[in-house]
Amino acid sequence: MENNIKMNKLETILTPIANRLGNQRHLRAISSGMMFALPFIVIGSFFMIFANPPINMEMYNPATAGIGLRFLAAWKTFALDHIGHIMLPYDLTMGLFSVYATFGMSHFLAKEYHLDAPAAGFISVAAFMMVATKVIEGQLSMEYLGTNGLFVAIIISLLSVEVTRLFSQERYQIKMHESVPPAVMSFLNSLLPLVANIILIYGVSLVLFKATGLLLPEWIMSILTPAVNVANSLWGYILIVTFGNILWLIGINGPSIIFSIIFTIGITNTGENASLLSAGQSAMSAMNLQMFRIAIMGGSGGTLGLLLLMLRSKVKYLRTLGKVSAIPVISGINEPLIFGTPIAFNPIYAIPFLVCPIINLIVAYYAQVWGIISKGFIVDPSFTPFFAQAYLSSLDWRNVAFVLGLVLLNVFIYYPFFKIHEKQILQNEMKAL
Repeated sequence: MENNIKMNKLETILTPIANRLGNQRHLRAISSGMMFALPFIVIGSFFMIFANPPINMEMYNPATAGIGLRFLAAWKTFALDHIGHIMLPYDLTMGLFSVYATFGMSHFLAKEYHLDAPAAGFISVAAFMMVATKVIEGQLSMEYLGTNGLFVAIIISLLSVEVTRLFSQERYQIKMHESVPPAVMSFLNSLLPLVANIILIYGVSLVLFKATGLLLPEWIMSILTPAVNVANSLWGYILIVTFGNILWLIGINGPSIIFSIIFTIGITNTGENASLLSAGQSAMSAMNLQMFRIAIMGGSGGTLGLLLLMLRSKVKYLRTLGKVSAIPVISGINEPLIFGTPIAFNPIYAIPFLVCPIINLIVAYYAQVWGIISKGFIVDPSFTPFFAQAYLSSLDWRNVAFVLGLVLLNVFIYYPFFKIHEKQILQNEMKAL
């Protein structure tokens, strides 16, 4: 009874905020545009996993390996030999995610304004490409065409449609004799919005590049990157991880900003632990790569708990999204949940998305310090299922049981917020009948 009262109070606070934000046309266009691009993330993530089988070849000894390790070693060898072919679908799906999202977001916003949605979408893509990439030795740089450029994609999509809307007003339309085919008139009237977008958006980008030497995405990321010296401590680490997760909540790929900081800390301390063990001493640092893996266990926000709830949801859409996202999320790739649920721009999930990693890191840190689990001393492969990473980091099955326990803890944290979201969807479905 008491839990129901608390959930009702929480729902009373969060539901009006969510409804107001959900009815805002720009946020609605962002959400719909992300959903439009979602299949590209899902498919791309599978190829990334296939290219990175869960085995550390430095630890592999064919003379003592069993059939399972031999299979993984053969898989790894095959992946390395054909990495270009395997990763091409990834490069052209997730690697171009911001391009697809730009078209989707601008297309849906243009529909809100009753504009020519496909034309507005392609104008936005052209504007985004001009500010988010550059030609290096005759080749187009793709650095900010994937999720790294998503924040810029959101800005350009919304701004471009507003410019197109302005120059699509009646007073700017070219008028000709009615005998002129509609296709010709549509072509002529699309020229002014396109030119206006190029002059305004690309012009600002050129001025910025001249002043700073940075592309627009580089400039924005340089502002967002924490300008502090990071202490190699639990609370400093939590601060950085939380900062990255806050960025995800507003559609910015936070891990891309904080990755180099927390990954470097993890790699350095894992190497120190390995050196101590090889010298017959005990591993000392709890701030090793294992902490990084736990920070992104199931992707940012500890979303493995949310995934389990979605798989049992009463809402068909959430169950389906959970099923198609399961393998990527288990391997630490959770963009399908962030943009598909959605978690980004959704105040209902903000609290558990921020709280779960904080609790996971605190518990993991002291579990290592108190000897409940082993300290990580192996640099395990990326994009490996979380339970395999838990074992490979320290070759201790206690670590596997530990991370499974964290997942259950995260289920309990996400549960009340998930039920509010699920109830909202069910109510909307009933109203639509």
